[in-house]
Amino acid sequence: MTKGTTSFGKRHNKSHTTCRRCGKTSFHIQKSTCASCGYPASKMRTYNWALKARGLRTNGTGRERYTKHMTRKFKNGFREGTQAKKQITK
Repeated sequence: MTKGTTSFGKRHNKSHTTCRRCGKTSFHIQKSTCASCGYPASKMRTYNWALKARGLRTNGTGRERYTKHMTRKFKNGFREGTQAKKQITK
């Protein structure tokens, strides 16, 4: 047996399939866990030694539906249910 061409022809079983949470082809079928994000664990799989991987899925990489308004709300003191005071022009 050779290590190359003939051996590659025998590869027809899939151990990993698409993950529901991260979308990568990293979900191990027999273990039923994702090698990339750790699904079905509730916490995302992250390691400090993988700086690039952490940067790819950290805060600020998505739509930021909540956090993009926080700077404006902080500037106004998180006020709610009031109307802004009219500014007097001089």
